[in-house]
Amino acid sequence: MSIALLSVAGVALDALLGEPRRAHPLVAFGRLANRLEQRLNIAGRGWRSHGVSAWVLAVVPLTCAAALLAQLPYVGVLVQVLALYCALGLRSLGEHVLPVAQALRADDLPKARQRVGYLVSRETAELDAPAVARAATESVLENGSDAVFAALFWFAVAGAPGVVLYRLSNTLDAMWGYRNERFERFGWAAARIDDLLNYIPARLVALTYALLGKTRLALTCWRRQAPQWDSPNAGPVMAAGAGALGVELGGAAVYHGELHQRPVLGAGPAADATAIERGWRLVQRGVWLWLLVLCLGAELYA
Repeated sequence: MSIALLSVAGVALDALLGEPRRAHPLVAFGRLANRLEQRLNIAGRGWRSHGVSAWVLAVVPLTCAAALLAQLPYVGVLVQVLALYCALGLRSLGEHVLPVAQALRADDLPKARQRVGYLVSRETAELDAPAVARAATESVLENGSDAVFAALFWFAVAGAPGVVLYRLSNTLDAMWGYRNERFERFGWAAARIDDLLNYIPARLVALTYALLGKTRLALTCWRRQAPQWDSPNAGPVMAAGAGALGVELGGAAVYHGELHQRPVLGAGPAADATAIERGWRLVQRGVWLWLLVLCLGAELYA
């Protein structure tokens, strides 16, 4: 079965079932990662070499196992589809961001703050309605890239082992890739590898957002604003996404008690509930576009 059809099957399975409610493989992987970190980063004193060793021990065996299982007759097809399904978070993204928009439409700011707090790492207790909408819109754009498009990209490139490698690496970055005393050295490898794996997908996502939204504005924002962002991959995605939606994102936000003056992204009115919903639809349309391109490519090169 072609990668295109397997991709369609994985996306369809995600749409039908959503994330596994019980025994999600990434939950078990997270426990493994925590044990490795406790052994190799004792009291936050691990060096970069310890972080590299931990990354290899966590990611390489499972990636190799996925590669071997994917080659098995009949079972291999199921392994491929399940690998993509477990790596995708499209339906879950909608289940998390749309309740924020619904709470804002109902003028229930406390609930909107609570729901957006599930999505972002910034402090949300004091956010006003535009700040809540801004945080949720940023989340749908960035998580669309990380949790959906990048997984599709690496599955298209290398099948089950590719998507397993990407998803496990991205998970380790989320767990270890912090610039603080505990992870500054130990998490360096996880953060850099994730940056590398997301470099091409992030720019394809930025182009996708631009093509499906306000194209000229999105491209202008990408070119002018993305270099100002502290993340080399989130910058293009969020700048192009904000421009595609024609809203203003970025700006000041509080993380762990510290005020961060982030650059402004996009152009236009402040984000609101409609911006969140439009961002979600932008991600959905992008997935359909990617699947169409994959299917057309498979047909042309059949």
